[in-house]
Amino acid sequence: MIVVTGGAGFIGSNLVAALAERGEHEIAVIDRLGSDDKWRNLAKHEIVDLVPPERFLDVFERQAPAISAVLHMGAITDTQARDGDALMAQNFRFSLELWNWCTRHGVRLIYASSAATYGDGRLGFDDEATPEALAKLRPLNGYGWSKHLFDRRVARLAQTGRRPLQWAGLKFFNVYGPNEYHKGAMQSVIARYWPDIAAGRPMRLFKSHRPDYADGGQKRDFVYVKDIVAVVSWLLDNLEVNGLFNLGSGRAQSFREVGEAIFAARGEAANIEYVDMPEPLRAQYQYFTEAKMDRLRAAGFRQPFHSVEQGIADYVRNYLMKADPYR
Repeated sequence: MIVVTGGAGFIGSNLVAALAERGEHEIAVIDRLGSDDKWRNLAKHEIVDLVPPERFLDVFERQAPAISAVLHMGAITDTQARDGDALMAQNFRFSLELWNWCTRHGVRLIYASSAATYGDGRLGFDDEATPEALAKLRPLNGYGWSKHLFDRRVARLAQTGRRPLQWAGLKFFNVYGPNEYHKGAMQSVIARYWPDIAAGRPMRLFKSHRPDYADGGQKRDFVYVKDIVAVVSWLLDNLEVNGLFNLGSGRAQSFREVGEAIFAARGEAANIEYVDMPEPLRAQYQYFTEAKMDRLRAAGFRQPFHSVEQGIADYVRNYLMKADPYR
């Protein structure tokens, strides 16, 4: 059995889909569905159970011998979340409980970290996983800090040998793709502005508030969710690979390029307007992110990543423009 936390969410449900496509028939999900249509993210695939996070230990303790891996994608992912206690409970303590459980039972653990741990990027995006290297990073918000705190604890525990059979933390950069519809303001810029674009309205991007970046010229490392899935699948096939790894495309591209790619996928000329960035966001806004992918490549992952143009073309034509857009 493979357990996917956050399995009804964006990245988690894409992993459930990929596992089903791999022929895995024993997939359990830890998540809450709530009262919206989040269940649709799982509707096309067979799972053996769906358990709320607080019942994980009760439900799976007796099934531990049958569990081969935990894919921990569940988290509070709102970069503007203000409830520090909730962030600690979900993103740190629950994650640590999973780490200890997997260590105790000899189960593999692959978990989601975040590029938000790098803060404003002035110290670079080097995914060296020693406690000393991680101590230098300064996240800009509570979400990034909660993820960073877990990375630091994991690095210390791994150093002492108190770790699962296999462990890998993945520092996701700007992920986009199918099944992100429920994420509200935390959707990718592609999904967030799709209704406007589909309705013939302009795409509105933030103006730059730095002289060294043009409006829409702010750059991020946008990574297609299918590349995330490919890396996790590769890790499941390579038990000997352990550590903390960046997971982006390795190439920063601008928000303007993203907009142009969406319109191109629709066969239309770009229609982009620029608006002022909200004042509270300016102090913690990242103008440039780009994953250094050397460590993952050195570990043996060889598959190429989608460019913004390639990934958005697939996302728009095969999901967003379809009557049933769920993977």
